[in-house]
Amino acid sequence: MTAADAPAASARVLAGPPAAQALLDDTARRAARLPFTPEIAIVRLGEDPASVSYVRGKDAKAKETGLNSTVHALPDATTEAELLALIGQLNTDPAVNGILVQLPLPAHINEERVLNAIDPDKDVDGFHPVNVGRLWTNTPGNVPCTPQGVMFLLRHYGIEVAGRRVVVIGRSNIVGRPMAGLLVNAHATVTVAHSRTQDLPAVTREADILIAAVGRAHFVTPDMVKPGAVVVDVGINRVERPGKKPRLLGDVHPDVAGVASALTPVPGGVGPMTIAQLLGNTVAAAERQRT
Repeated sequence: MTAADAPAASARVLAGPPAAQALLDDTARRAARLPFTPEIAIVRLGEDPASVSYVRGKDAKAKETGLNSTVHALPDATTEAELLALIGQLNTDPAVNGILVQLPLPAHINEERVLNAIDPDKDVDGFHPVNVGRLWTNTPGNVPCTPQGVMFLLRHYGIEVAGRRVVVIGRSNIVGRPMAGLLVNAHATVTVAHSRTQDLPAVTREADILIAAVGRAHFVTPDMVKPGAVVVDVGINRVERPGKKPRLLGDVHPDVAGVASALTPVPGGVGPMTIAQLLGNTVAAAERQRT
């Protein structure tokens, strides 16, 4: 949030970096207690600058946290068969506890087939259908990193979920749907709203906790928020500006701070939680695999 965006009112800021550091510290302690060093294998195809940057950040943070990390950087022309063969090798390698395939993949690769080829116990992104089933039956498994990171952030700031009415805007398989599952498992009363929800502002105004994961800049406005609600902004929208660098804007308009009791900023809110939770998932997977 820039100075130009800063609202006059001051909702409590739920900053991501302190919560992410707390999660990383806990992850490092858990990793150190194991009789081996947990390892994550990160697979990247091609040289897309964003993917290269994301993978570099994940690799560095893993090593800082005391994990082993191996990056498999493959050419953009890698065939699907070659990629699946590598995943098969990683699935059977006892030293590898977590596997992450950086998305998006080149157009000639079937993304669903690749993600489904990962051993569910090593699927630290939590996208495999087996892990989806585990989430919705409330049994141990890997959970998508962003929604799991949101849950940790709420706990870090002492925000109670049980018994609260929560509205999630968005129903993607990456955020919206698993977010709803985690909240149900945490004893919240959950509504999932989306593009076909009738009278969306009336629905969102019922929320004690409002989670925006819709992918539209400044979509949530003050009139959509119940006074005193906690608002979590998962959106990261790159807005192009002629002759200037793109701006990163959330799904929530800054003026919502005049209505909400607490609000995550963009950038610097949910974003830092995702990599931290990825490493937390890797250590949790290692713990389950060796027990």
